[in-house]
Amino acid sequence: MTIKVLVADDHELLRDTLELYFQQSDGVDADFVGDYPSALEKMQGETEYDLVLLDYSMRGMNGLEGLKAALDVAGSNRVALMSGIAPRDVAAEALNLGAAGFVPKTLSAKSLLSAVRFMAEGERYAPIDFLMGEDQTSLANPLAEKLLSREVQVLRRLRAGMSNKEIARELGVTEPTVKLYLKSLFRKINVNNRTQAALFAQ
Repeated sequence: MTIKVLVADDHELLRDTLELYFQQSDGVDADFVGDYPSALEKMQGETEYDLVLLDYSMRGMNGLEGLKAALDVAGSNRVALMSGIAPRDVAAEALNLGAAGFVPKTLSAKSLLSAVRFMAEGERYAPIDFLMGEDQTSLANPLAEKLLSREVQVLRRLRAGMSNKEIARELGVTEPTVKLYLKSLFRKINVNNRTQAALFAQ
């Protein structure tokens, strides 16, 4: 049986990667959009989706408020969140609101596909090791003593290939503030540029 999926994420590379992977997988028919308003428009159209996968921090989403609105218009569509930066309490609250699941972007493509199938079939999904593990904003190494939590958040986004503008938007700060965090971060981890920092984070 083929499942119909809508993926909404404003990172083009992620969309392209998932689209290629889904195309190579039997039984998955996926549509992709790059922002929250487009996702709502699709959900209210003629196509019925077995699962709608929304990025927690994409343009227009406004976090859990966007999830609530999506659930209100979902009808028979099941809605789940995915994120590379949301902490455990956000994942738990999303499930409490009625989301079909929470998918960390750290999952492999194979695991993500399994999660999508699982949720599309009517089950709820959230990785136990994520819900029970350490908070995503902490580092399990000595650098945790050197880096501010904001610097950790910036470093994670550098690893994801985000620009200063995108980082500022997600963290709710200005671009000059992001540049200050970067300057401090580079000094603390002893690198000279974004590429070196991203490789260090990886």
